[in-house]
Amino acid sequence: MRRAVVTGMGVVSPVGNSIAAFWEALVAGRSGIGPTTRFDPKDHRTKISGQAPDCVPAGFTPKDLHRQDRNAVFAIEAADQAWKQSGLDASKINSERAGVVIGSGIGGIETIEQEVLRMQEGGPRRVSPLMVPKGLTNMASGSVAIRLGLRGPNKAVVSACSTANHCIGEAINLIRLGKADIILAGGTESPITPFAMAGFSSMRAMSTRNDEPQRASRPFDKDRDGFVMGEGAGIIVIESEEHARARGAEILGEVAGMGETCDAFHITAPLEDGSGSARAIRLALEDAGIDKGMVDYYNAHGTSTQLNEPGEAKALRLIYGADMPLVSSTKSMTGHLLGAAGAIEAIACILAIRDGIIPPNINFETPDPECEVNLVANVARKTRVSVAVSNSLGFGGHNAALVLRRYE
Repeated sequence: MRRAVVTGMGVVSPVGNSIAAFWEALVAGRSGIGPTTRFDPKDHRTKISGQAPDCVPAGFTPKDLHRQDRNAVFAIEAADQAWKQSGLDASKINSERAGVVIGSGIGGIETIEQEVLRMQEGGPRRVSPLMVPKGLTNMASGSVAIRLGLRGPNKAVVSACSTANHCIGEAINLIRLGKADIILAGGTESPITPFAMAGFSSMRAMSTRNDEPQRASRPFDKDRDGFVMGEGAGIIVIESEEHARARGAEILGEVAGMGETCDAFHITAPLEDGSGSARAIRLALEDAGIDKGMVDYYNAHGTSTQLNEPGEAKALRLIYGADMPLVSSTKSMTGHLLGAAGAIEAIACILAIRDGIIPPNINFETPDPECEVNLVANVARKTRVSVAVSNSLGFGGHNAALVLRRYE
């Protein structure tokens, strides 16, 4: 079976719009959560979010920006970074064997929201002809392919907050099956809008710790009161091992396995016993040919909600008992990027493997007996990391786990 290796990474996030800035913040335990400024949140219960710094991809004109939703701009910027790091040259590859799999949980929600308001104010003829392409969830994937001239497989997997892991899983399958040599994969999201924030807030899913934004996202802590919305994108370049080695590429790591299941239980709540997530993790380890005892680091879904962490802790106990790997949720610093979350967390795992540092789970102050895990609390830990698992769960009962491995 062909191995799928990582040769490039790019990120747009609340803690920085480069791999260097992103990783420096995570290792330092620095939160990217603050007051929401993209709109006036005075009438919202939740007034905080993890906003990414604005970015303009190289060569973009004001017209180009106008023709793309913010989520697609994020994806293009992260893809540019990943492509540059990979050292790939579009003129020297077989473009028909190079593709893109980039998804989003809710796609161009900002565009759709704005155009609905335009129609309410001025009637149907006020709706922009760009509403449809800008609002489509697959447009980020299509736009990255257009920018780089990649004519191979192209699609957008959509599975709520497990989207990016499913996209990466689809990418490694395309590589393994010999249907492509290069795939840019990941997720992107720009959900910090009045409408999207109101919807999640109405579910009582979001933190209202508005006076302490940097302390609001606190996975596994007993006093957690909901997740904090984040935005951004994470894209990785995945190549077949043969293709990467033939061109002398620096291989950053390997996506060794993927497991996916469905709880088939509830539209928003996970199975209380954690069995659905546990099965996905076991399948990912089996796919990678890795024994559970070889895992050094588990990047948790860890949303900082009342329902997520107890189930995730139970999933780990089902697999490991008390002897589990080191655990942290980087959402404590980035907030929850919905469909992009799994991608930036996979990148965090690869960086943890590269540098031998596990980023901390900040804001952990009061242990919750329902959420007992082997937590790297508040301060990063230096230790060798050869294998990491990145876990994502999505509304609808989706469970998707990735195994990232040091390349040897």
